[in-house]
Amino acid sequence: MELLTEQTHEEFEAFMLGHPGSSFTQSLDWWKVKTNWQHAGVISRGADGRIVGAVSLLIQRVPVFGTSMLYSPRGPVCDLHDEAVLRDLKSGIDQLARQYKAHTYKMDPDVPMSDSAFIAIANKLGFRQFYGPEGFETIQARFNYRLDIAGKTEEDVLANMTQKTRYNIRVAKKHGVQVRPVGLEYLDDFVRIMQVTGERDSFATRPRAYFERMLTALGEHVRLYMAFYEDQAVSGAIATNYGGKCCYVYGASDNVYRNVMPNYLVQWEMIRWALETGCTLYDFQGVSGNLDPENNHLYGLYRFKKGFNGYLDELAGEFDYDYRPVTAKLVKRAISINEALRKWKKGRK
Repeated sequence: MELLTEQTHEEFEAFMLGHPGSSFTQSLDWWKVKTNWQHAGVISRGADGRIVGAVSLLIQRVPVFGTSMLYSPRGPVCDLHDEAVLRDLKSGIDQLARQYKAHTYKMDPDVPMSDSAFIAIANKLGFRQFYGPEGFETIQARFNYRLDIAGKTEEDVLANMTQKTRYNIRVAKKHGVQVRPVGLEYLDDFVRIMQVTGERDSFATRPRAYFERMLTALGEHVRLYMAFYEDQAVSGAIATNYGGKCCYVYGASDNVYRNVMPNYLVQWEMIRWALETGCTLYDFQGVSGNLDPENNHLYGLYRFKKGFNGYLDELAGEFDYDYRPVTAKLVKRAISINEALRKWKKGRK
């Protein structure tokens, strides 16, 4: 085990880019986006000296309790069935936990709920599994809708879509909707449309500075796509392209001109980017685990993504290791109270 240093940054990043289990949130560039967190990393090497496992950690200070939380979004990255490597990485995380006086380390690797072998190893190492039935109770969405594009052509992917989705893509093209990747000069349009979307669908949106950091920090691994109708920006999305996966991370659509179906064409152009760059997976990201159309206000999101005819992936959720169980409970309680208060204030407004 060794802790990440400036001298091993390049090697670490190369490992992440080449590993099939990696994620853009495990890139060393991701911490440049999460500026309210500190950052550290751990490396595990094999007998030949090469990296066989690594994990990038975000560190959130909790000053009122004099402690911190360590979190590896979609990490660690390694053979998740190799207990020796996981133990080696955990020993480095333990060292960081002492250094930062952590009360908890949280991980949420990209592992399916059906992977009982990994879950058994995590339990053996002292982790406590947490997941919610809807899928949005955890930091990262637990139910992801995904499209396997390995070895596929554009014609293959189009043919596999539902007839309605192919039709809507044609509708957008017929009406002259133009979709293209754009630069920061269109970020104000995207943020405006994102705010409209948040108000319409009742979710909090991130500030402009966050999106600017993301588009700047991830460089060639991220794109902002905008859809234009009659020279007006009407829809947009941010997608990442990292380690053989293309992820639809943020999406926004205006209240006007929705009848020309710009959102479908935006998705298609991002899928085309994934195909052009040799990705094996296009990840539509989170949907609700409640698939009842009558009793789930988020079912429309699932229906939209389902039209591209991928598959629903149920992930195992979060795994917590508490170094200071009492403090961990107090922090969790304080967060719950703060969240309830925030919702109450929002309701009063």
